[in-house]
This record gives sequence, structure tokens and C-alpha cells, in this order.
Amino acid sequence: MNQARVVNLGTFFIKLALKLNLPIKNLIRVTIFEQFCGGETINDCDATITSLHQSGIGTILDYSVEGEDKEASFDATAAEILKTIDKATGSDTIPFSVFKITGVASSDLLEKVQRKDELSDEEKAAFERARERVQRLCTHAYEHQVRIFIDAEESWIQGVIDDLAYEMMQQFNRERPIVYNTYQLYRHETLEALKTAFLDARQKGYYIGGKLVRGAYMEKERLRAREQEYFNPIHTSKEATDDDYNHAIDFCLDRLEHISICLGTHNEYSSQYCALKMKKLGIERNDDRIWFAQLLGMSDNISFNLAKAGYNVAKYVPYGPIDAVLPYLIRRAEENTSIAGQSSREFLLVKSELKRRGIGSL
Repeated sequence: MNQARVVNLGTFFIKLALKLNLPIKNLIRVTIFEQFCGGETINDCDATITSLHQSGIGTILDYSVEGEDKEASFDATAAEILKTIDKATGSDTIPFSVFKITGVASSDLLEKVQRKDELSDEEKAAFERARERVQRLCTHAYEHQVRIFIDAEESWIQGVIDDLAYEMMQQFNRERPIVYNTYQLYRHETLEALKTAFLDARQKGYYIGGKLVRGAYMEKERLRAREQEYFNPIHTSKEATDDDYNHAIDFCLDRLEHISICLGTHNEYSSQYCALKMKKLGIERNDDRIWFAQLLGMSDNISFNLAKAGYNVAKYVPYGPIDAVLPYLIRRAEENTSIAGQSSREFLLVKSELKRRGIGSL
């Protein structure tokens, strides 16, 4: 993953080989799949769940099947997410469940709804079915007292996702945060949107659950904004994103009696910033209203050190059939090709530690 050319060639030939039904799944399984995924089924993840728990780290089971766009697949995905909620029920190893709205609804339909286009009767019925799936998942989470994240997605569908998330929050977050919306701080309007959402929740009498992330669709967002000639929603600099992220931490920690957060970040500074802010405010390290989360196979230096220090930490553990989670795996590979990529930084840390111990090198 330190070599962009190798990654580009590799992903091209993997896609081609799968299309031609060549026998390469075992190769994928023992390399990139094993690094970033817990298994092909929910039960396959048990070993990973146990291993993480032994180090004081929780698991967030993430059914990562992508690219499906049929009603049957939406129903199947919803059924699988219900299983993750069942597995988390009463568990001290699985603190959250998670799902993407596009796993249970058509992206094209969500975009039309956000644009406020006129929908056909068939589209209206499809959107109502999507809303019912979201309602079913959040109801199940509430009944089993399992906190559930609604992941963020592209800006052209995020508005309707936010609407659904707040609708669910208002219904299920009356006693404590159960439903968590996700806030992408690489977007310039998100910090104000978080503050507005908080005020609205206070007026309507429910708690906010917030997963704070930087964002995962930067290049796609910039390209679309350029092609369609609208204002790019992404901050013009990483520094502006970092500032908004840390201001969001401040805002939430100062209002912890009404908001619970999970920092979904691979950024060491923001993790340290939150930890120091908690100390300054006299907040216990294991306060259940504050969690840190990273992806399986990435940022272990952050996850394991935070957990060892007594903070609440969980790993996103994606799972699903190899060919179905391939888009997720390719994104992980592509985002780590540069020397600034997380895997590259971890590779250098491992090399440095091997050298310090005098036990060889990579």
C-alpha cells in the first residue's frame, strides 16, 4: 500500500479477475480482506470480537455490502443489520450497531427526494418502504437498548439522511441517546448544523447522539461540484477541517449532559485533544457518553493506547462476502497509497519499533 502504482494495478486486476470468475478469492481473503474485515458472516467475526475485547476494545459490526440497488437486497441488508443489533444486545463487547441509509434505500431515489423532485407513485411507495426499514432498525435498537449509528454519505443525499436521523432521534432519544447521526466536519457548514441540531433537540426534548468524522468522499464531492458548477461543500484546507473538528469536540464536551459523542477519527492530535479536554473538565476517562472509534486494520497505535489508558474505544469491523465488500476494500487500499496514508505511517512505526528492539526490519 506504500506504492500507488502497485495498488492501482492490483485493484484493476482484482476487479478483472472477479469478473472473469478467476480463483483469486482465497488470495484476497488472506491479504487485504483479513487485514480490514472480520469475516464473511456475522459469526466469522467472533474471533475478532474476542481478540479486541481482550485488549479492552469494543466491536462495531458493520455489514459492508455495497452497490446493491434492488428492493430484495435492501430487505436482506435490513435483516442482516437486525442481526447485528441482536448480537449487540446485552453484550459488553459490542457497544454500537451501524448502518448506511443507502444500504436500505436507493441512492438515486434519495437524491430525487433531496432535490424535491416530483416523485411518481412508485417512487413514493419505494421511499415509504425505505423509511419503514429505517424505522424498523431504530425501533429494534431502542427496544433492545442498543445504540445505533446512521453513517454519513455524499452531500447530495445527506440532507434527506439527516432528516431521517432527526426523525428517529426525536422518537427514540427521549431518555438517552440511542440513535446517532454522523457529522462530517470536512464540510464547511457541518459545525453550525451540529449546533443547530443541538438547539432543536433541546427545544423538542430529546438527546443528540453524534458521531464526529472528518469525511470519506472528498474527491467525489470536489469532482461533482466542479462538473455541475456549484459551490464545493468541502473545506479548502485540512487546517480548516481540523479546526472545525476540534471545535465540535469542545461544543459537545461542554454540553455533555444533553449530547453523547463518538469520535470516529484516525487523527492522533484530535484524539489527544479530546482526552486533554476531558481531563480539564474533570470527565472520567470511561464516561460512557464519550467513545473513540477507528477502522479495523488501521490506527492500532491510537486504539490500543487509548484503551490501555482507560478510554472507551471501539473498532469498526466490516464483514460480508468478499466480492460484495470489495468496493470498501479498494477504498481502504487507495486512501493509504501515499506516504501520508495511515497504513504508511503505521508501517514506519512498526519499522522503527523493530529497529528499537533489535529484532530485524521490514
